[in-house]
Amino acid sequence: MEAVQGSVDMLWVMLGAILVFFMHAGFAMVETGFTRSKNTLNILMKNLLTVAIGSVLFFFIGFALMFGTSAFGLIGTDGFALLGREDIGFFVFQAVFAATCATIISGAVAERMHLSAYITMTVVMIAVIYPVVGHWIWGGGWLSQLGFIDFAGSTVVHLTGASAAFIVAWKLGPRIGKYSGKTVNTIPGHNLPLGALGVFILWVGWFGFNGASTLSADPALVPSIIANTLLAASAGIISTAAYTRYRYGRIDASLTMNGALSGLVGITAGCANVSLLGSIIIGLIAGVVMTESVRILDSKIRVDDPVGAISVHGIVGVWGTLALGFFDTNGGILYGGGAEILGIQTVGVLAVIAWTSIAAGLAISAINVFIPLRVTAEEEETGLDFTEHGSQAYSMQDVLRGTGPASDQSFAARLNQLGEDPSIQKL
Repeated sequence: MEAVQGSVDMLWVMLGAILVFFMHAGFAMVETGFTRSKNTLNILMKNLLTVAIGSVLFFFIGFALMFGTSAFGLIGTDGFALLGREDIGFFVFQAVFAATCATIISGAVAERMHLSAYITMTVVMIAVIYPVVGHWIWGGGWLSQLGFIDFAGSTVVHLTGASAAFIVAWKLGPRIGKYSGKTVNTIPGHNLPLGALGVFILWVGWFGFNGASTLSADPALVPSIIANTLLAASAGIISTAAYTRYRYGRIDASLTMNGALSGLVGITAGCANVSLLGSIIIGLIAGVVMTESVRILDSKIRVDDPVGAISVHGIVGVWGTLALGFFDTNGGILYGGGAEILGIQTVGVLAVIAWTSIAAGLAISAINVFIPLRVTAEEEETGLDFTEHGSQAYSMQDVLRGTGPASDQSFAARLNQLGEDPSIQKL
């Protein structure tokens, strides 16, 4: 029976790892859909390279720093390249988490950052910044000893990635045309259906993200975690749709899509510690928090985040972590407990923000000495697909756009002209 149980547990964790890996397709689609078509290839390459580099780097360095023998509760000291470790399945599960943290930066810096500078920052994130936070909370470090709760990563993964994303986006500055004096200009994404597909992919992947964090196929715990994940995301969508309808007079599509992700981020820390009703309330609040955060970052702080990654993963990550102080069924304020959990959660959030911000700030400043962080104005206007990769994602766009009188024709008429072209018929 022990052998069967072990096999079932490993199968569940590996299924979770595969689902989390598939989330990178979701991130790629969300980022692509929420940005302009001229930067599509660049975004796809960033996401592909993040997964590839992250997996190898986490194997050699990150996993050891995160889960090795603890030195003063600060960092792991052994297990580099998995030497002396036999828990390969656990490594795989954690490796896809590490890449998820790093890719949060990709969306926040989209359309203006040199690919080489982004890759270098990704190396620093996965080799040093993320493993240190992970060791503090999941690797037996000082925050875990303090009693900090983060079951699946609202702080470890999402807040860490978003804190670094804020620093890098602030250092880069806004995209050309984003601000004109005191006016904030909207730069719409080119394909919201693609963004919606990405949201659904991420939602599916999140069942593995949270559910497999049990590290076993626990029949008592897994169903409630999956249910909390479903309900929080649904509540995030509902509250965002209702709030944008109230605040702006219409339901905002892109914000409502991010509302689903906000509910998911918000429940990630406490998905194993809150009730079903608690998960709904956390998701409802997450949607409103995210919407207001996007507005404040955009118009007040003026940090240009094309996909809302800082708000979704960072600000809501803070909310989801602190929410345990109220909704934890084993000691939260609403369940008769005191403020102890809330206090510990607050200390953890502040510590992670401080470490990540300082480390990311030093890293990005050092990178800027050797590699220009930002592309030139001409390259940004042309689009990073052509300047960074010498190609375009949509090869038909120039033909279908047309020039001169043809550009005034309907889309259907231009397609008909293509069909009449002898060279195309020969093909």
